[in-house]
Amino acid sequence: MLTIRKAVAADHDEIWKIIKEVIVLGDTYVFSPNSSKEKMLNFWCSADKQVYVALFDDKIAGTFFIKDNQPDLGSHIANAGYMASSDFSGKGIGKQMGLFSIEEARRLGYKAMQFNIVIKSNQRAVALWQKLDFEIIGEIPDAFNHPQNGMTNAYIMYRKI
Repeated sequence: MLTIRKAVAADHDEIWKIIKEVIVLGDTYVFSPNSSKEKMLNFWCSADKQVYVALFDDKIAGTFFIKDNQPDLGSHIANAGYMASSDFSGKGIGKQMGLFSIEEARRLGYKAMQFNIVIKSNQRAVALWQKLDFEIIGEIPDAFNHPQNGMTNAYIMYRKI
C-alpha cells in the first residue's frame, strides 16, 4: 500500500538516495550528476517548500515538494518537483504523488500548478502530467543539455486546481 506524509529530518538519507539515483543519469533534472548530498538536500528540503515522502510497504519510494512558483503576487500558483526510486517502478508512485500534490496544493490555498521545466525527451513525465490535466503552455528551445541528445527543448506545463 502507498501512503504519503510530510517528510521529517530522519527521512533525509532516504530522500538523498532517491535524488542521487535520479540526478546521476543527467536526463531529467537540471542538477549536475555530481551534485553533493548537502547541496541537494539544501535545495529539496529548503524552508520555502513543503516536502513529502511516498511510502510503499513502509519504505520511502518517492519524494516531492510543493512551493510558491513565484513570490508575492505570483504566490497563488504552486510549483512542485517529484522523484521516485526505480526500485518501485511500475507501481504508480509518480501518479499517486501527482494526484496527492494537486489536492494538497488546493488545500494549501493554491489556485493552479505550474512546472517551469519538463524536459521534452522525458516522455514518461510529459505523459503523466498530461493524464493529470496539465497542459503544455510553452516550449523553451535548447533549455536542457541532455547527456545523450545534446541541447533539448523543455516544456512549461500548467493546470488550474
